[in-house]
This record gives sequence, structure tokens and C-alpha cells, in this order.
Amino acid sequence: MSLAVIHSRALDGLSAPEVTVEVHLANGLPSLTLVGLAETEVKESRERVRAALQSSGLEFPHNRRITVNLAPADLPKESGRFDLPIALGILAASGQLDAARLAAHEFAGELSLAGDLRPVRGALAMALAVRRAGAPRTLVLPEASAAEAALVEGLPVRAARHLLDVVAAFTPGDAAAALQTPQPPPRAPVASAPDLRDVKGQASAKRALEIAAAGGHSLLMVGPPGTGKSMLAQRFSGLLPPLDDVQALESAAVLGLAGAFRAEQWGRRPMRAPHHSASSPALVGGGSPPRPGEISLAHHGVLFLDELPEFPRAALEALREPLESGRVTISRAARQAEFPARFQLIAAMNPCPCGHHGSRARACRCTPDVIARYQAKLSGPLLDRIDLQVEVPAVGVGSLAATADGEPSIAVAQRVERARRRADGRQGCSNAALDAAGVERHCTPDAPALKFLLAAAERLGWSARSHHRVLRVARSIADLADAEVTQTAHVAEAIQLRRVLNAA
Repeated sequence: MSLAVIHSRALDGLSAPEVTVEVHLANGLPSLTLVGLAETEVKESRERVRAALQSSGLEFPHNRRITVNLAPADLPKESGRFDLPIALGILAASGQLDAARLAAHEFAGELSLAGDLRPVRGALAMALAVRRAGAPRTLVLPEASAAEAALVEGLPVRAARHLLDVVAAFTPGDAAAALQTPQPPPRAPVASAPDLRDVKGQASAKRALEIAAAGGHSLLMVGPPGTGKSMLAQRFSGLLPPLDDVQALESAAVLGLAGAFRAEQWGRRPMRAPHHSASSPALVGGGSPPRPGEISLAHHGVLFLDELPEFPRAALEALREPLESGRVTISRAARQAEFPARFQLIAAMNPCPCGHHGSRARACRCTPDVIARYQAKLSGPLLDRIDLQVEVPAVGVGSLAATADGEPSIAVAQRVERARRRADGRQGCSNAALDAAGVERHCTPDAPALKFLLAAAERLGWSARSHHRVLRVARSIADLADAEVTQTAHVAEAIQLRRVLNAA
């Protein structure tokens, strides 16, 4: 046979469209031509495949004209994932492999010059795409990637360490050897996160963390240096319930696109804490081809931004749409990619450049003009999208020397889990994820609370967004109190936690 067809998959955002690798052998000047909108990494596979076949003791058709077509031709292809399909196509076209059996499988893997199979990005995304397509094909991947793909239930996955392992499985005749079946990694044990009780004082900040965890709300902590803002943020993940199977699969799929998935982290909520020098593409995603940014890598987890005003203004403004929609679309001239970004934003900042504005312990040396410019780095529309804003004041030396006070994380986490179960049973999602219709249906307070809320909104000049966000927070406070209806006390606490900084 001079023509062979091998099935593989490319990566396009979180989707993995099917790619057909066609290999044709013909008479003519010896050459290996690669067509089909291949990026540089794919074009380099010609030399990797040639060396891998020769190093493995397999026959490379040196005296033939080899044409490799990656279809569809208008779909960009990148990375070395097509090394294995190209090598198998050459072997099948030259009659060294059983082409009929290869048709029932899909392949991806990068080859070393010695023929070893190296892992590829997006193995989980590929596995999800194969299952959605309903194609009864078996996915063959390098050993390191196969365990990730095996997380998808009901999909046959096989693992190989070397090109010769795959060749042995598809040798013509009865001498074929079966490939190994990988085992999915076990769910990671609950991590021993730092205890909330270690933070001395800061009762209002701890309460805000509990409300944020219960409803999935964003939170901004404002206070002088060294008051415990970072300590509080580090303890936030210990208040969140574990991921369910669907959430864990979505989170792992996004992490796999960036090569950041680790088997030992399977089932844990991701927590991303980029440095304040991060650019806008680093936060929201970008590049060519588009890659997920920090907000997508924190999908179903926590994004902690310390020193919030020190981030580039453009990077912070790029967070506005994902905070609303839970998704981000990266548009380029030639292509577009969409990534999920349902994350919880926990941010921390000083009230002024010196950090001591409003502090009773030390005098602030910043002028009102300097303070206004510093806080104006956070725009009004961005602040409007942050549900909770809480002040974290300096703690006296006497309080630091005292024994730990407050509740441990486990007690707070139990209340959070009960509140989340109540919200899921009522509306099927967290309070922060409710749309406008859902807010009207599930978050409307009783008559006295509604009258109080409308009066506060009129006096404070709220936008419709602010009004809805206060209703969502008040509903989370009511869920923590096991209340069926949002009452005045719940609304009052939500209003108190709404605004510390003035919008620019």
C-alpha cells in the first residue's frame, strides 16, 4: 500500500478537532514533504521521525517521494504531537504495519531521536473530544499523557513508552503485542491548608472570607503592610469544599493545555498567585496559538492578586468581562479561542503608597493627591465587580502575644459547605454565578429588607450591577444563617462589606 491514513487531533483552545494524517509514497526524487498549515514545530518532525525510525531499527523508505498531508488544511497545527502519527503513517504506507487496525485508533505523541515517546499538552482535552465525537476509537498516547487522558470515563486509552511498543501492537499477523492500559491517578487527599485560627484578630476579614467562600464571591482586602492579608488569602482554599468530578475534569483539562496538570493535584482546587509584574496576556491568555492565562488556570479555584494596584492597568481592566461571564475569548486576526474562567478573585492592597493611610499606629506620609492617584489605579467599573471589600487594620502587639482566637478552618468550612449545598439545591449554582433572572427569582429579600436596600441604593448612587451584587452577597449571608428568606440584617451586612474604596 502506498497510501495510509492515521487519525490524530490538534488543539484549538479547549477543543481538540480531528486531524487526518495522510501519508503517500510515490516514485520520484527522494524527499519528505509536509503540507497542511503546519507550524514550525510540526515541520521539524520530518527530522525527528526520520531519526526515530532509523534508531529503532525500522525501515525508512529513503528512495521514495513521501508526502504527508495534515487535513483539514485550514486548521493550524502546532507542537510535536503529530510525530507519532506521521511515523506510523510512513510505516503503514510502506507495508510494515497493519493499516486496517490503525484505523480504529487515534494517536498523538512527540518522538525523541531515539524513538522514545514524550508527553504532549492537552491529553485530557483530546480525550474529552474523542468521547464527545462518539467515535469508537482507542486513544494511544505516551505513557506520561495516557494517565491524564484515562481520567475520562468510558474511553479506551492505551499507553506506550517507545515507538517500538506501538509498532509491536500493530504488526501484521498474529504476533501483535497489546499496549498497556493506564490507570487514572487517584483523587488527591485533602491538603492540610494553614489554619484560619493562626491569624490573630481580624474578625471582620475572617467573616468576609467565610461569606466569599459560601457564595463564590470576589473579595478585596485593604490594609497596612503586615496586617495578615496574605495569611488570610493563603487560608481561603481551606474553607472551600472539594471539587466534584465534573469540576475536577474541567479544571484538569485547562491546566493540561498549559502543561501544568499534576497527577498528585487531581481533584484539588487550583490556586494561582501571579506576580504583580504579570502582563495582560499572562493574566487573561494570549499568544499565537492562543494559550490560557492565569484566570483560566484558576478555573473552579482561586486567583490571588497581591499588591493589586501594582499590576498594569491594562491587565486589571482585562479582568472585568471574565468576572462577569466566567469565560474569556482570545481573538487574533487568523483565529479565535475561548477558555473557561470561573474563578474566585481574592485581592489585597495597601491603602496608599506608604501603606499607613488611616492607621492609628503610624502616621501616613502621603499627600491626599498621592493617595487619590494610587487608589485611582483601580477603576470604578473594576471595583464595581468586586463583591466584598473589607478593611484589614493593624493588630496591636498585645493581641499578637495572646493565644490564638476565633474558630479553626474546619468549623468555618463546615458552615460553608452547608451554605453551598443549600444554594445548589435551590438554584443549581453558587450565588455569585446567578444571572439577572436568577437574582430576581432566588435573592429577593422580604419587604422590610427590600425597603432598606432601596433606600441605601438611592443614597449611595448604586448601579444596577451593584444592586444585584449586594442581593447575591445578602443571599449568601442568609444561607450561612440557614434562613429561607433574606432579611434586613443580611442586607445590612452585605452593604457594610460592599465598599471601602471610592470608585475612580
